[in-house]
Amino acid sequence: MNTAAAPLRLHIQKALGARNRALVPAAAQLRAWAQAAVLPGKVCEATLRLVGAREGLQLNRDFRGRDYATNVLTFVYDDLPAAAPICGDIALCVPVVVREAREQGKTLAAHFAHLLVHGMLHLQGFDHETPAEAEVMEAHEVEILAQLGFADPYRAAA
Repeated sequence: MNTAAAPLRLHIQKALGARNRALVPAAAQLRAWAQAAVLPGKVCEATLRLVGAREGLQLNRDFRGRDYATNVLTFVYDDLPAAAPICGDIALCVPVVVREAREQGKTLAAHFAHLLVHGMLHLQGFDHETPAEAEVMEAHEVEILAQLGFADPYRAAA
């Protein structure tokens, strides 16, 4: 994976109350994690929207037909010309990320980094619909997170 400077424009929106806003890593940290997930030779422009439970539920209901807030949703702008940068939106539901980190015995930073990397890989065409796809995507996630100093998110916390 590419941890050197690669073209990335990341717009960050915080649609959160003060309590959830205080739990979000600094913008510079979020940008570094997203940058680390940009594959060599790729150019990306993305909006990272940090949302509360209500908006997370609404997005998941509207776009996936599921009646619960999920941790991360990725929306790829796939109707752009082939030469255009990879573009899309990533929504992280902060209360879900916080709850999952606690339940899984992970630091907030590690879980935020993992889910942001996960979303960035989705923007670049990776998926986990089949076991083979999941294996490839997870291998990329593990490699990127290791370069960032985080443990394998798919292994149980000790």
